Amino acid sequence: MEDMFSNLTTYGYIALFLYSLGGGFVGLMAAGVLSYMGKMDLVTAMTVAMVSNFLGDTLLFYMARYHKKEVLNYFHKHRRKLALSHMLMKKHGSWIIFMQKFVYGIKTLIPLAIGITKYDFTRFSVLNFFAAVLWALVVGLGSYLAGKPIMGVYEVIVERPYIAPLIIVVLGGLIWFYLSRATKKKA
Repeated sequence: MEDMFSNLTTYGYIALFLYSLGGGFVGLMAAGVLSYMGKMDLVTAMTVAMVSNFLGDTLLFYMARYHKKEVLNYFHKHRRKLALSHMLMKKHGSWIIFMQKFVYGIKTLIPLAIGITKYDFTRFSVLNFFAAVLWALVVGLGSYLAGKPIMGVYEVIVERPYIAPLIIVVLGGLIWFYLSRATKKKA
């Protein structure tokens, strides 16, 4: 176990940066808990995750804006999710840039969907920056402050390892249920 913590201290920020390019929610939560345990620096972890998350969404926007044909080929299989993203954009406007940081399953779709539209790049970048800062603060500080209860849950799972697959199945089922309901055709 100590070797794992030593590796996280050494390579944790690099892993967090790479993971946060495409989302990073779980990685930042883990970094917050590790910061609670004294294995990582919270401010550094939140900064790394925020910068990476901002860059990842900006790259997705750029790809959709300037490589629209390739992106639309990808969306051919995910038309319903793209339609959901457009519907959320119309319903919530610019707030969707903030909301997408916290909703699993649409995090990569929203910047792509916004990039396909004529949304202003500068406005997207500014809102995306502030959304990334808010996301890093909420998730990073939240997981740091919840470090003790999270470690308690971890200890229970270590004592009863059969609980972990049940939790994963339930969470996966809830995410699948949400996405299938949100993208379902209405009669």
